[in-house]
Amino acid sequence: MKTEILFMQQEDVIAAGILNMGKVLEMVEKAFYLEGHGEIINPPKTVFGIPIGSNPQSHFFSMPVYIGGDVNRPGIKWAAESMANAKTGDLPMGIDLVILSDPVTVQPVAIMDGMVITAMRTAAAAGVAAKYLAPKGAKVAGCVGAGVIGRTMIMALKQVIPSLEQVKLCDLNLQKAEKLAAEFEGEIQVIPTNNVEETVIDADIITTMTTSRKPFVKAEWVKSGAMVIQMSSWEVEAGVVKKANKVVVDSWDQMKENDLSVIKQMVQKGDLDEKNIWALNEVVCGKKPGREKDDEITLFSSRGMGCLDIIIGDYLYKEALKKGLGQKLVLWDEAK
Repeated sequence: MKTEILFMQQEDVIAAGILNMGKVLEMVEKAFYLEGHGEIINPPKTVFGIPIGSNPQSHFFSMPVYIGGDVNRPGIKWAAESMANAKTGDLPMGIDLVILSDPVTVQPVAIMDGMVITAMRTAAAAGVAAKYLAPKGAKVAGCVGAGVIGRTMIMALKQVIPSLEQVKLCDLNLQKAEKLAAEFEGEIQVIPTNNVEETVIDADIITTMTTSRKPFVKAEWVKSGAMVIQMSSWEVEAGVVKKANKVVVDSWDQMKENDLSVIKQMVQKGDLDEKNIWALNEVVCGKKPGREKDDEITLFSSRGMGCLDIIIGDYLYKEALKKGLGQKLVLWDEAK
């Protein structure tokens, strides 16, 4: 029996609707809801770096997933990051693939570019967290990092925080921040800067999405009632976590595998009790409360979950079939 795989290049993924942040937020929230009801298998990602040794320059991530419920889709995200690409700029730092399989025959049914999916779902996870944990009537967001996730983060916050009026956008490369700010002209006021303190202080929502290997957000900069969103492992000082009244993560099972995580390090040192770390799915499902007081500080930290890529990939695959997008590949004409 001949088996066909739909190959979707990045342009097909875009044409299928990946840039619709409203739809992506809807799917990401659904993934957390299904996870909270035991309908998702999402084991911790497998990670390795090369060359073997103390200073790897390339990292690879394997993220197998099954999504049950009305989705019923097994799949895997294969992701990689290259420091060489980051230095040269010739290729993206991160290059990702999403592979979907049939749940019964186990045949692969789709292979697609995962780079834009990654950018959209990463910010959407923060957006879902902000929906439940951000201060009411938030007007100012301080965003640190003007890369790809910086762009999608602004898209997500605009969508879930209707009261948002201003974004202070910080990057060490001021021109990069200025260029991204110009993309949102006429949509929302984005003020470019290269000063982290000016960006963060007095912000209602603080977001960090950088490749920094050391913390740069100080506890004294976080005002009462703010929400802090950390998208990397250790961008905020331990004092910020201690100051938070609620600490929520996308997945503690994922995060506790990451030795660079400030939250894991605090647990190991006894500065934070695991019982006080909540999963976002618990909040989405109503098992734990979202924001309860105007003056409480909430913190959301993300490690990244493959189930978000797979639920979005499943949607895009079905949209591609409807729209006649992609290219059909044959794995075999007849299995030997």
